[in-house]
Amino acid sequence: MVEVNTAVESATGPLNAILCTPDGPARGGLVLSDGSGPADRFAWQGLPEWLARHGIATLRHDKPGCGGSPGDWRRQTLADRAAEGLAALTALRKQAGVERAGLIGYSQGGWASLLAAVTGPEQVDFLITIGGPFVGAEEQERALLARVMRRRGLSGESVEAGLAWADERAARLRAGEDPAEVHADQHELAGKDWAAVVCDRPYDTAEELGFFARMLAFDPAAVLPFVQCPLMAFFGADDEHVPVERSLVVLGERLPGRHRGTNGVAVLPGVGHMLYPVPPRDDRPRFEQLSPGFLPTLQAFLDRAAP
Repeated sequence: MVEVNTAVESATGPLNAILCTPDGPARGGLVLSDGSGPADRFAWQGLPEWLARHGIATLRHDKPGCGGSPGDWRRQTLADRAAEGLAALTALRKQAGVERAGLIGYSQGGWASLLAAVTGPEQVDFLITIGGPFVGAEEQERALLARVMRRRGLSGESVEAGLAWADERAARLRAGEDPAEVHADQHELAGKDWAAVVCDRPYDTAEELGFFARMLAFDPAAVLPFVQCPLMAFFGADDEHVPVERSLVVLGERLPGRHRGTNGVAVLPGVGHMLYPVPPRDDRPRFEQLSPGFLPTLQAFLDRAAP
């Protein structure tokens, strides 16, 4: 395995990146796309090395404003993220010399990768999502907030009140209201027993509310019928962040059947959003705590998609 520093061109300037290649010829390549929030090129520990041992070159890059790269990820649209994925694929193909290449994205990175596959179908040969919801941001976040409030023992009345504010907040942001005004009104709700959940990160600043507003326009169900490449979707059965059952329904209804036999869906028992137990152990690297079914299933998909 060989790792070299490189860069991915983006609208905000060159993003620092790491290219990881096998010791021998690569049979395929993957661009790694992070979830929401800040992330740099040093994420994904363990997976690039595993992929290199299985003949897959990878490229992972900073999000804007992270790891010394220019820009601010909070000012991005999902289309910006998809464009970065396609630019990274171009760099990966050129630098690693691979013909077949795709995208692997976790959480919101699954949305970005899905959009990239639809907007640049000639560039994306296969697609992998990890904990990527196939419902929109409002539905996904509403389900998450409800679960967390119930887990914390809030009354049914408090849960409904918290969800009512979440619905109002999303509606106002979707209508184009200034996130600073929404945030100011939200600040007045700090004394509510549900506010520690509903108004906490990533909703606690006007900047992140603005980012959330830009995500509200994306509907995975609307773009799924236009996916032209094989898709492998992974979910943790204990994922609190994603409505897994609803995502499975959407996939079943909307994903084209042109790659039946190569497409795959895996719901892995005993693990959460990132495919390791919740909570993860502190005395072991996260990569070592991944579901035992993840890597074999990933390898089987790659053997079909990038033989």
